[in-house]
Amino acid sequence: SYETLLDVFWDKHDPTTLNRQGNDVGTQYRSGIYYYTPEQEKVAIESRDRRQKLLNRKIVTEILPAKKFYRAEEYHQQYLAKGGRFGIKQSAEKGCTDPIRCYG
Repeated sequence: SYETLLDVFWDKHDPTTLNRQGNDVGTQYRSGIYYYTPEQEKVAIESRDRRQKLLNRKIVTEILPAKKFYRAEEYHQQYLAKGGRFGIKQSAEKGCTDPIRCYG
C-alpha cells in the first residue's frame, strides 16, 4: 500500500538532512515525496507528521506534486543489480527480503 511504501521510505534514509544522504551532497540527494492525487498528498503529510513526533530534528523532506519523470542515465539503470557502489550485485534470488533492496 502507499502507507507501507511511505513507512519504508522513512526507515531507509535520514529525512532531516537537507540536500544530503550520507557523504553524497547536492540537490539531487534531497529527500522528497511526490504525489499524484490529493489523497496521496494527505497521506504523505500525515505520515511525515507521525514520523516527526519520533525525531529530535526537523524533517526537511519536500512533499510536492509529481512532475514529468525523467529516466536516469543508462549507467544508473538496474544500478544495484550491476554491482552498485560496492561492486556486489543485489538480487532477490540471493535471499534478499528487504523490498527496497530486492533487484533482479
